Amino acid sequence: MKKTKFIYLGLIAAASFVSCSDDDDNSASDIPDETDRAELYVTSGNTGNVTVYDFSTETPMEQTIQASGSSNEGVYYEDDSDELFVVSRSSNQVNTYIGIEYFLEDPAFEIEDGISSSSDLESPRKIAVDDNIVVVADNADVDGDDSTDDGRFFVYTKTADALTLRNVVTVDFAVWGITFKDDHLLAVVDKTSDLAIFENFATSFTETATEMATKTITIEGINRTHGITYDDDNDVLVMTDIGSADLDDDGGFHVITDATAKLNATADGESLALGDQTRIAGASTMLGNPVDVAFDEETRTIFIAEAANGGGRVLGFSNSDYEAGGDVEPSINNLLSGANSLYFHEED
Repeated sequence: MKKTKFIYLGLIAAASFVSCSDDDDNSASDIPDETDRAELYVTSGNTGNVTVYDFSTETPMEQTIQASGSSNEGVYYEDDSDELFVVSRSSNQVNTYIGIEYFLEDPAFEIEDGISSSSDLESPRKIAVDDNIVVVADNADVDGDDSTDDGRFFVYTKTADALTLRNVVTVDFAVWGITFKDDHLLAVVDKTSDLAIFENFATSFTETATEMATKTITIEGINRTHGITYDDDNDVLVMTDIGSADLDDDGGFHVITDATAKLNATADGESLALGDQTRIAGASTMLGNPVDVAFDEETRTIFIAEAANGGGRVLGFSNSDYEAGGDVEPSINNLLSGANSLYFHEED
């Protein structure tokens, strides 16, 4: 895909996108082939719908998938099975939907319900998938004591016809965003600036038990982290900072390049220095409560689900926007009520 796919995104009238880019190189050679796929899936806590921004044609399209439930948070797309995973906060389960590719080609196509987990969850937030392992972060108070922080990871195994709860890992910190880095689960430590790393998660944390992270480090400069994503092709880790949950203009995000070496070099209990990161924050960013993040590996565009500013936005920052850090305008700014999680998928 070419970088101009994001400029064309500004032309989607139905999506009310505002493009701030000055790049006007919209030549025909930059238009993605119709056989290429690139989609951004965004859930809403207000409607339960999944909004899909489809960049696969000359004129990008916005589609809506009416997923089950009135509130969803946590989304993942599996291209091998053409299956969309959506975590329902209203029914406390994971649901899947089949036929997404056909729906994007023809919106009249009826997406089929796939499989669903049992209603095990209490307050699900984000989802991460590694092969047949599906992990959901749940931030319900485990011990009933508001003065102590805790959370859980519900671990499911997926087959063609079932999502089965394998075990539940309880931790001594409040959870929110999660992502896989190879076989390691990276989890934000909510209410702090910390990152917890669970090495070889699927094979090392197999029992229903209270567990400790393999390593926990502090990401200097973050006030309260929420969203996290990792891209292995570029070895880039991105974490968001919601600042104060009550404010809609004090958020930001941190970009950590050469992430593997930097994480490995930071010992358990130590801090990753701000000088080893790039911080993007300020009034121009429109970041207040950036609760989730996704990364386009080819164009190095960072997408943000912003929950507070404007009642919900989908923001996009191109590499040229954020590489120097500071207070920068997003290249993409779309109002989307209740935006709370997102996932970017691309294939040639």
